[in-house]
This record gives sequence, C-alpha cells and structure tokens, in this order.
Amino acid sequence: MRMQLVLAGVAVVGLLSGCDTIPPGAERGPHGTMAYNVPISSDPPGVRIQANGEDVGMTPLTLKIFGDPDGTFHDFGSYEYVIQALPNATNQFVQTAVYRTGHMLTPEDRVPQQIHFDMFQPPPQPPNYGAAPAPGPYPVPAPYPYPYYYGPPAYYGPRVYVGPPVYYRRYYHY
Repeated sequence: MRMQLVLAGVAVVGLLSGCDTIPPGAERGPHGTMAYNVPISSDPPGVRIQANGEDVGMTPLTLKIFGDPDGTFHDFGSYEYVIQALPNATNQFVQTAVYRTGHMLTPEDRVPQQIHFDMFQPPPQPPNYGAAPAPGPYPVPAPYPYPYYYGPPAYYGPRVYVGPPVYYRRYYHY
C-alpha cells in the first residue's frame, strides 16, 4: 500500500512538472506559443515593413510575433525570422533584421523589445578577398618552384574492415 502511494505521488509530481505554463493575461498562439507585441519605428517614418516576405504595414506599427514562453523565437520550420524595412525615397537603403529560430538544434535569439530602422545607414560592405596587395617599394615575387599536389599520403598501416564477411570464390579451370 505504501509503495502504491509513493508511485502515485511520483506520477502526480511528474505530471505537474511537465506542464508548460503561459503567464496569465498573455495571448496564446499556435503550437504552445504566446504572442509578443513588438513596436517597430523608423527614421523617417512611413517606411514599408515586411516580415518573412509578407507586407505587414507602414511604420510606426506594432508587430505580433509568436514565440516560446521563455522569450525566444519559435521554430515554425525555418532557420530565420527576417524583418525588412524598404526605402520610400532616394538616398535610403534597405534595412534588414534577422533573428535565428532554433531550427534543427541551431541557436535561437530572443524576441526584441522594440525595433528601430535608420533608413540612411548604408549596408555593410562585403570583404574584398580578391584585392591586390597594397603597392610597396618592392613587388611580391611569385613562389618558385610552383607547388604541385601529389595527392594524399599513402597509408601502410593495418587494414580494418567492418561489415558483413567477405567470401572469396576461387574458380579453377581444368
């Protein structure tokens, strides 16, 4: 009788500890998520905003993002959640905010409290890996003799075969 009470207590504790609770007053979303209302502003206002390729409106606006109760983005099947601000005049640049969702065990980002886009900020320049070296007093000589690839080194150690047994058949011709 005592053992049954202990097992019943352990089962009740297991059931109660496995419940995922959402804070009171929070809006519930699909797949056990909750809604986060994120205000988005821009300089200048009136910029078109896209979230994952869909138009959501003009700034200033409040975007509803469904995330996990711990404050991170929920994995709805994509690796990233992308928010873009599209320019509405010349001398403005497309601004992009990318957040990781934790898809396939990748890191996940927290849902931001607010997002602000400065449309006059130029995008970062990509690195120029093919640039020539800076001119100096002497030119850089080419390596001589030119390197030659000989392939991987030969392996002379013991051979280990893992798999089904191999049967050799010998054919004798008489």
